[in-house]
Amino acid sequence: MTDERQLQLLVRRMTWEADGVLSVELVHPDGKPLPAWEPGAHIDVHVGGQIRQYSLCGDPAACGTYRIGVLDAPASRGGSRHVHTKLRPGQTVTVSEPRNHFALEEAEGYVFLAGGIGVTPILAMAREAARRGVAWRMVYGGRGRDSMAFTDELAALDGDLTLVPQDERGHIDLAAALADLPDGTLVYCCGPEPLLAAVEAACPAEVLRVERFAAPVVERDGDDDAFEVECRSSGLTLAVGPGTSILEAAEQAGLTVASSCRDGICGSCETRVLDGTPDHRDFLLSEAEHAANSSMMICVSRCASGSRLALDL
Repeated sequence: MTDERQLQLLVRRMTWEADGVLSVELVHPDGKPLPAWEPGAHIDVHVGGQIRQYSLCGDPAACGTYRIGVLDAPASRGGSRHVHTKLRPGQTVTVSEPRNHFALEEAEGYVFLAGGIGVTPILAMAREAARRGVAWRMVYGGRGRDSMAFTDELAALDGDLTLVPQDERGHIDLAAALADLPDGTLVYCCGPEPLLAAVEAACPAEVLRVERFAAPVVERDGDDDAFEVECRSSGLTLAVGPGTSILEAAEQAGLTVASSCRDGICGSCETRVLDGTPDHRDFLLSEAEHAANSSMMICVSRCASGSRLALDL
């Protein structure tokens, strides 16, 4: 939701984990414990005047430290560039408390598929599966061995790890990776959109869990008719026109709403639904969460209940 507490944390250490990948360790300036988290969680990090999401890839048992992995992506919107070129140990950064839409569910076994920097949430999941004593295997692809972060940590865990450097072995063989899944096995995948799309086409939806770094291109049949949003916390009523998001209408009305991706993948703008039925267009909430209609991503989702929604804004 948009009311999470923000933390001012100290950059304690930055480490090269692979070619173009820095890990950043964050601690409380006074050495206090940090809010707990579970594998799959991420934090919002305020960097270079932007808010960017980074998965936590450390150990949840280390209650005084958050660790993130950041790929230097010069073609991105600038967050990673700021981390690589401006952020340094001893500086402080503003972050959100962890939130998790990619939680590791209980299962009899796991198959983990990671592409590139998508290894960050998967690393924490593999560590937790090993801690639980649950069988897991992981296929991790990257451009080359030098660009693949955290391989030593993964190899040290009690599991079945296969590395697939593209310059040596080509792309991940998904048919082999997903063949003969035992009953009770869940598949977790994180990485670039081509990998996610291929996995979604090859894996039964009921056992697959994915996390995206970018929104896929989707042709929608739904309309973009105008509707109204009652903002009960602020006492305002917004008119949301075609081609305008609820988030944009709220900002135009002077409301301050947390946001980042504006593509329905990060969860920063998640808002409680008090009345009405949303037209969910995000790529983050599960089918069950969509059906519950208790919250929505106001950067992309609209109204499916006639002409009015009531939100906690």
